[in-house]
Amino acid sequence: MTPDLPDLLVIDTATEACSVALFDGAHLLASDHAVMGRGHAERLVPMIAGLPGRGRAQAILVNCGPGSFTGVRVGLAAARALALAWSVPVSGYSTLRLIAAMALDQTPGAAGVDVVMTGGHGEYFTQSFDGMGEPVAALESLTPDAALAACAQALVAGSMAEALVAARGGSEGGGGEALALLPDARKALLLPASARALPADPLYGRGADAKPMAAAAST
Repeated sequence: MTPDLPDLLVIDTATEACSVALFDGAHLLASDHAVMGRGHAERLVPMIAGLPGRGRAQAILVNCGPGSFTGVRVGLAAARALALAWSVPVSGYSTLRLIAAMALDQTPGAAGVDVVMTGGHGEYFTQSFDGMGEPVAALESLTPDAALAACAQALVAGSMAEALVAARGGSEGGGGEALALLPDARKALLLPASARALPADPLYGRGADAKPMAAAAST
């Protein structure tokens, strides 16, 4: 490692949001953030190149998902390539855990939060966290009705939070508080160190849609 380099480059492309952040210790040196439907691969490299020192840091942290299949892989591919080129370590974090940390940071004193994100095939990625941001349930991919039944906390965060709270009667009808949040690389240090130490491997949040060819042939 080179001591005069910033400590950490964070890359987040797992959802509609595409963001990068460069930290030295707890200090945010520079960042870039955009919400887009597509085009993460084309946007990410210029974002990193626009950071001081072209984003080079002593370590890399990347969002491993769940989220968009393509978005997750774009971020991981870039993080792994840069880690190899710079000979630095790379680790990951979970989309839902970062959303939980962001929501709790905005809502001091909350007893906990249910995170509900856009999933595949009309389902929601859901996970429940306590007031310290620790998971109290496993990550699941659920139908909207099943997510509605599973989410019992008053605070709901994520891209599908407003839809879920509306289905519970809305905020004025006692359905809880919705925070429409997307993961943001600039907020990565809200996570405890243990939550920033995942292997840099994809977290898809659901099983593969396609059957292996051998299995398909036998059915």
